[in-house]
Amino acid sequence: MGCKWIFKTKLNADGSLQRCKARLVAKGFHQTAGIDYAETFSPIVRHSTIRLVLAHVVSSRWSIRQIDINNAFLNGDLQECVFMQQPPGFNTTTPHLVCQLNKAIYGLKQAPRSWFLKLSTTLFHLGFKPTKSDTSLFVKYTSTSSLFVLVYVDDILITGSFNTEISSLISNLHSFFPLKDLGPLHNFLGIQITYTASGNMHLSQSQYIRVLLQRTNMMASKPYPTPMVSTTCLRQNSSEIFSDPTLYRSVVGTLQYLLVTRLELSYSVNKVAQFMHSPQLHHWQAVKRILRYLAGTIDHGLLLHHQSSSFIKAFSDADWGVDPDDRKSTSGFCVYLGSNLISWLTHKQKTVSRSSTEAEYRAIAAVMTKILWLKSLLHELHIQTPPPQIFF
Repeated sequence: MGCKWIFKTKLNADGSLQRCKARLVAKGFHQTAGIDYAETFSPIVRHSTIRLVLAHVVSSRWSIRQIDINNAFLNGDLQECVFMQQPPGFNTTTPHLVCQLNKAIYGLKQAPRSWFLKLSTTLFHLGFKPTKSDTSLFVKYTSTSSLFVLVYVDDILITGSFNTEISSLISNLHSFFPLKDLGPLHNFLGIQITYTASGNMHLSQSQYIRVLLQRTNMMASKPYPTPMVSTTCLRQNSSEIFSDPTLYRSVVGTLQYLLVTRLELSYSVNKVAQFMHSPQLHHWQAVKRILRYLAGTIDHGLLLHHQSSSFIKAFSDADWGVDPDDRKSTSGFCVYLGSNLISWLTHKQKTVSRSSTEAEYRAIAAVMTKILWLKSLLHELHIQTPPPQIFF
């Protein structure tokens, strides 16, 4: 297969220039399934798991550290026999020769899986085991301490009951992989983490929002108090086709990542995302209203309280056949762990409900599935919870 150089500008959390980076990547689209690769799936930690662990860290007053693995994929060992052309610009007297890859270079379809297998094997060697509820969350318990490791590709969070054991684990990992110790958690996956004077933790995506508003020329727009009018009815084939569907899909895809910390956008983003296949002018106007709302709420985010219990409380609701195109209902729920918001979701139901009661029951079934998963995860983290409450 071929290869090429990728040149990228790395930025700091505040948007300033960090460094210019060059990376050799393989053209993985040339690979053939069954010959060049087999399994490709690589798990990543769920956002609900991240919020739950952070809520536990705040309430337990644990410290949390962040590390970044240097060139993570290059640490993965290839199981297949893969050949790659020589890098562009590499002068040699034997241009007919090719490179046999021993490591999982960036661009290969199996590179993420190879890296995760390498990391998980190392954590097994250090006494960790993955949780059944989320295989990207590794835990280690002793008679006196607890250690948690959350893995999102090459970004890793480490927390535990004692700072000395956290530092010891980082030193052990550094003996296996080259890494950067980024210190206390402050920026993770584009999320800014700040601490209040009272010990609470605030999660926001303000820098992410600013980049989005600058890209769409909406930074100086007039702010709106709500992301969507309650009487808005979006439907297909009711206005002119939007002239730039690629822009629409790009912006809506960016908005979907904002749902990591912005619960209030869940319903409106869900609505505009239903028309990405054929966006129209009034759909784009609904997207611009969301952007106007973001312009006035850039620094809003999710607050995790340090005084919180382990009591699960959920709220669920559903409309009934409001969508004029297919008459399907929309469900929504949010789940609290004590006073901390952990999980939420808005989605269109897969089938048509024949009554408002049926739509409500489908919504309750969805939130109950999430609660059972959360209880299973909390049990694996040795956190006892009383019976949950559901309000609908």
